[in-house]
Amino acid sequence: MSNDPIETTPDSAAAPAPHPASPTPSVERQPTGERQSTGSPEQAKSDTSSHKTAWERDTLERLAFATLAEQRANRRWRIFFRFAWLLVFVALLWTGTHRTGVGSDPSQPHTAVVAIKGEIADGGEASAEWVLSALRSAFEDQGSQAVVLLINSPGGSPVQAGIINDEIRRLKEKHSKPVYAVVEESCASAAYYIAVAADNIYVDKASIVGSIGVLMDGFGFTGLMDKLGVERRLMTAGENKGFLDPFSPQTKAQRAHAQTLLNQIHQQFIQVVREGRGKRLKETPELFTGLFWSGQQAVEIGLADGFGNLDYVAREVVKAEDVIDYTRRDNVAERLAKRFGAAIGEGAVHALQRQPALR
Repeated sequence: MSNDPIETTPDSAAAPAPHPASPTPSVERQPTGERQSTGSPEQAKSDTSSHKTAWERDTLERLAFATLAEQRANRRWRIFFRFAWLLVFVALLWTGTHRTGVGSDPSQPHTAVVAIKGEIADGGEASAEWVLSALRSAFEDQGSQAVVLLINSPGGSPVQAGIINDEIRRLKEKHSKPVYAVVEESCASAAYYIAVAADNIYVDKASIVGSIGVLMDGFGFTGLMDKLGVERRLMTAGENKGFLDPFSPQTKAQRAHAQTLLNQIHQQFIQVVREGRGKRLKETPELFTGLFWSGQQAVEIGLADGFGNLDYVAREVVKAEDVIDYTRRDNVAERLAKRFGAAIGEGAVHALQRQPALR
């Protein structure tokens, strides 16, 4: 083994030892949905304010659109109700200016009908004013072949009945048209007073006919007032001015005077019946006592002429099946007007009652 020293050359010089490897920087991923805020607190506050402003703007827009939609709906409803009221007004106007009936053309041959129903009294639908208006229209139409009085009434005022009876006879003579009375349920008292103006009277077998009489009714409370210790203080100018007062006693002379009035009106009624029925009437002691009879009995004693209803009379007697109703009725417009007038009158009364009393 040689002991010569080993010579080192630059080529064989030892390479420096490598340095430790530098660590490679790694990026750590944040979980999805989580973003690390790297802005300043002022920027976060600005973002929150912007979000709040956008929410308020959206809410205001929704409220504005909802308000507009509501206004449009209200406008549509107002238009609808106005149009509906217009239709109602037109219908009321048409109803008030047109009469209704089965027939459609008054110029064509037909049977004219005038109904007399309910109590015969001033201010009602069976008053002389309303009945005469319908009768004149029925007689004046060229197409009416006859006039039928359709009666269902228990009676009423002899004055109203007398006016109607006289006018029927005048119109019959003027227009030379026959008049027939058709009784439904009842034709009593003042209703029969009217019916005898007809040329013939037709009834149902079960109708109530007659009651040829006159009455005046009322109440007297004098005995009750004496028991209760109540004194009636009635002052009159004329000793008989208050003889119908129910709280005052009635003398024999006053009762006799009232009976004289009733007897006189009764005789007028009897005379009208005799003139209207003539020889057909079979007078008996009970005929003019105020009794009423069935339709069958009425035909037997001459108060009526036969059995039949409206259709029968129009078809078999008048020979004109087409029927037109001339009856004047209280239509919807007139009822509303009356109620409106009554409401105004009631309000005026209340207003006057609230005024301080004069002393």
